[in-house]
Amino acid sequence: MKWGRNALAKGRTRSVSLGLERMTDATKPKTLHYKRSHFVTQLPLDYLYSPSHFWLARQGGDVWRVGLTKFASRMLGDLVDYKLDLEPGAEVSTGQIMGWVEGFKAISDLYCVVDGKFVGGNPDLKQRIAVVNKDPYGLGWIYEGRGRPDVKCMEVQAYRELLDRTIDRILEKQKGEA
Repeated sequence: MKWGRNALAKGRTRSVSLGLERMTDATKPKTLHYKRSHFVTQLPLDYLYSPSHFWLARQGGDVWRVGLTKFASRMLGDLVDYKLDLEPGAEVSTGQIMGWVEGFKAISDLYCVVDGKFVGGNPDLKQRIAVVNKDPYGLGWIYEGRGRPDVKCMEVQAYRELLDRTIDRILEKQKGEA
């Protein structure tokens, strides 16, 4: 069934199923549309972003949910495996290697972007790691930490500028190789 703009204005919502849980249009975060070259994404406005392409979403108090940005997951390719090397409650600091993630294109370390304590990993990823690629800013979160975000984290506009510079460098490198 299609829902028009008027239906949403009247409080009705359309459910979007991703297989693990249901979200409605009303619960999705507001986003900034980003496009550069062939890369397109929707960046949640209320999230913080790290220079190493992680996002952080406040869950309440000093708990932060952390995941890979769409840019990071695209650079890795379709994810096939991951591992977190910490137990819940472990002390963590920014820059600390917490585990690894493997995609078809690359393997990368997973870095901590929260100073404080490791709360735990996303239990759904054990069965469906592909959700990181399909819903990187929602169901595809990697871990939660309690404490303060890395001081290098930035708001969406600054991250957009970082993406512009990063993608421009990739395009320049590709031109030089052609």
